[in-house]
Amino acid sequence: MGSNHNHSHHHKHEVQGKNLLFSIVLNLVITVAQLIGGLFSGSLALISDALHNFSDVLSLVFSYVANKLSKKKASINQTFGYKRAELIAAFVNAMTLIIVALFLVYGAIERFFNPHKIVSELVIWLSVLGIIVNGLSVLMLKKDADKNLNMKSAYLHLFTDMLASIAVLIGGLLMKYFQWYWVDNVMTLIIAIYLIVVGFDLLKESTQMLMLFTPTHIDIKEIIREVHKIKGVGKLHHIHVWYLNEEELHLEAHLDCLEDIKMSEFNEIVHEVEHVLFDKFQINHVNIQPEYNKEDSKDFILQD
Repeated sequence: MGSNHNHSHHHKHEVQGKNLLFSIVLNLVITVAQLIGGLFSGSLALISDALHNFSDVLSLVFSYVANKLSKKKASINQTFGYKRAELIAAFVNAMTLIIVALFLVYGAIERFFNPHKIVSELVIWLSVLGIIVNGLSVLMLKKDADKNLNMKSAYLHLFTDMLASIAVLIGGLLMKYFQWYWVDNVMTLIIAIYLIVVGFDLLKESTQMLMLFTPTHIDIKEIIREVHKIKGVGKLHHIHVWYLNEEELHLEAHLDCLEDIKMSEFNEIVHEVEHVLFDKFQINHVNIQPEYNKEDSKDFILQD
């Protein structure tokens, strides 16, 4: 049984891990400051912002470690290296966003029935600090977030926390000038709902990749139609398409040949298949098993 394995790489975006490390330090400082401030001021929104920041620290550390692992070379025991480490980090980060959000919902609802007086001045100044720190971190990670799911998960943590700090600031100002202490609970609920929305989207995307689902933009039937146009091709079947990580889209399949050809001739067919798959579907790793008059299932999708 012969095969042909193609590695067509597009330009790889190099993630800047040092930006992530700097963000970890900044968020650790703001977490401690907001937690202490929340306890002294009595603000649940400020404590929730601190907890969110702490989840940021954990997720950023995880993202940083995953980023380093993903760059390790493949070996005999890890033939793909650690390329999927960043997907795991994104999945865990999404879960922490949702868990923190549910905790905040519970706390905010409880506070509606047991209101507390809040020291608004402390809330205002610490929320401003949170906006500055998270805003700086967001700017540092924005470029990487557009190219990498792991960095996107870290970026979303920081971006939502910046929004949370803005919400806390608004609440602090309303409490200071109008004594609307219930605003603290409302802002907490708004923060929590937003966290659930962005966390669910990230969780869905990372889960699909970890489960090796066919990418949503890939049409298997269209792939089959395009490959079947190539001269000498019989039937493409037993097809799998998946993301190894965000930059490596794989396809493996069996390919029936119309004639009993030499391997050199099959190589030419596969070369054409590779070009079609890369140009039309951005599939950059192709593994094709050649067949001729082989008695096996010819279903397009076959459970192994």
